[in-house]
Amino acid sequence: MSDDEHFQSGAKKHLGQHFLHEKGIIGKIVQAVDPKPGDRLVEIGPGQGAITFPLLDRHGALTVIEFDRDLIAPLTAASKAHGALTIVHSDVLEVDFTALAAGMHAQDGKIRLVGNLPYNLSSPILFHALDHAAAIRDMHFMLQKEVVDRMAAEPGSKVYGRLSVMLQAYCRVVPLFKVPPGAFRPPPKVDSAVVRMVPRAPGEIGVQDPKRFAHVVRAAFGQRRKTLRNALNGVADSTMIEAAGLRPDARAEQIDVAGFVRLANLPAA
Repeated sequence: MSDDEHFQSGAKKHLGQHFLHEKGIIGKIVQAVDPKPGDRLVEIGPGQGAITFPLLDRHGALTVIEFDRDLIAPLTAASKAHGALTIVHSDVLEVDFTALAAGMHAQDGKIRLVGNLPYNLSSPILFHALDHAAAIRDMHFMLQKEVVDRMAAEPGSKVYGRLSVMLQAYCRVVPLFKVPPGAFRPPPKVDSAVVRMVPRAPGEIGVQDPKRFAHVVRAAFGQRRKTLRNALNGVADSTMIEAAGLRPDARAEQIDVAGFVRLANLPAA
């Protein structure tokens, strides 16, 4: 029986499912991940196994997190021809990646994440991964191209915002390649892209209080047209903004990640 014959159910719209089928794209993803002996790979949302089975063929073992119970049995059955598959039936936002990494006994204590993320949950999943960045060596995700553009945007760009600053503060973000709608069943209405995220070493991050940093960044971008002086009212005054080497009349999209780190690290007024 072929892999496809194990799967009877179609994509579920309410779960944001779009199943990848283009073999050329799948090959590029596996090549980008480039698993090595001893790696502990964890795939988020394996779906019908388009990335799962090629990774199993290449690496021999894989843990997947799947929310749709209708996919558990066919994934289990189809995987037997490819390698050792461990399925965690859960909402990925409820999975403790730190505990998962500890339980997998990775050589460096870290897991590697892979996934074609559901468009309607991409940002929550990214922020959830950030919370466990110390237990993650790298991440290779497929997302809406628009989201990847925002993730990697530089100051001054129209799409530079809270997501850009929060992710770039903690990870190196590298867009890899675009994926057209026709690579999926059913085809989404937008282009997708694959991105690599590599968590920074603790000494490279520089954020002293993650909650304070997140609060400052959220407030700064809360109303994009406002100056920092006005957007950060009650969070940081003009004296603090200037002490961070920033102009109170600047707007959030003009401030680089290091500038937000300096501002958040100042003692709160």
